[in-house]
Amino acid sequence: MKNTILTIKQQQRIAPDTCEMVLQAAGTDAAVLEEVRPGQFINIKIDGFYLRRPISICDWDAAAGTITIIYKTVGQGTEAMSRMTAGQELDILWPLGNGYDLGCLPQRPLLIGGGAGVPPMYGLCRKLAEAGARPQVILGFRSAADVFYQEKFQALGARVLITTEDGSAGIRGFVTDAMAALGTGSAAALEPGSAEEHANESAYDGVFACGPEPMLRAVDQNAPAEIPGQMSFEERMGCGFGACMGCSCETKYGAKRICKDGPVLERSEIIW
Repeated sequence: MKNTILTIKQQQRIAPDTCEMVLQAAGTDAAVLEEVRPGQFINIKIDGFYLRRPISICDWDAAAGTITIIYKTVGQGTEAMSRMTAGQELDILWPLGNGYDLGCLPQRPLLIGGGAGVPPMYGLCRKLAEAGARPQVILGFRSAADVFYQEKFQALGARVLITTEDGSAGIRGFVTDAMAALGTGSAAALEPGSAEEHANESAYDGVFACGPEPMLRAVDQNAPAEIPGQMSFEERMGCGFGACMGCSCETKYGAKRICKDGPVLERSEIIW
C-alpha cells in the first residue's frame, strides 16, 4: 500500500450517473502500477469528507503511468468527485485489496458484472485475453441508458451479452437470465452470427463476478457446482486496509475482511 498524489488527466460522464476518470502517476509513483492486479481498488481522499471513497480499478497502463476508474455518483462525496477537472490532484491509497487470482487460468472464463461491478471486469478481461483465454462477458444494467463499455469489452475479443431490467437493451431481466441463455445455447440468437458460429460457445470453465451480494449469490446458485469461481464483493469500508474490521464477513475459514482479505473471495469458501 502506498499513499500517492495523482493528477486527474481526464474525466467524462459515460452514463447518466456514471463517470470515467483517468489518473496520471509521475516518477517513481508510476512503478506502483506494476503491482496492480485486476479486482483491486484505490481509496480516495476528498476534501471536506472524513472517510475516503473506495473505487475499483477499471484499467491501468504501467507504460503510460495511468490508471482508470469508473464510479457512480451515489452521494455527496462522489458528486464532488464528478465536478473535478483535469489538472486537479487526488490523494489516494493504492493498490488495495486482494484481487483476482489468475494462477489457474481458465480457457473459457465467464465474467459477470452488475452496475458498479462492471469496471473491475474490464481489467480482468484484458489480462485474461492477453493470457490467451477466450472470455465471455455478461454485463447487467437497469436500462439501455446505463450501459457502458460494451464496445470496449468486444474490442478485447470477448463475446458480450447485455441484460437490462426493463428490457430496453439486450436480454430483459438479470445476469442470471443471460447465464440461463448461455446454458441452453439460445444466446446465439441474441447477437450477430449464425447458430453454427456459436454452437460451442455456451460452456465455461470458470466464473468471475463483481456486484451486489444478492447478484453474487444468484450467480453462485446458477453456476454448475463443479465450476471454480471468484466473487468480488461490494461493501462499505471505513479504513480500506483492514484496520477497523468494519467490513468483515464469515467464510468457511472464519471471518475475513472484505477490504484486505477480499474484495475477491473464492467461490468455494463463501457462506451465503
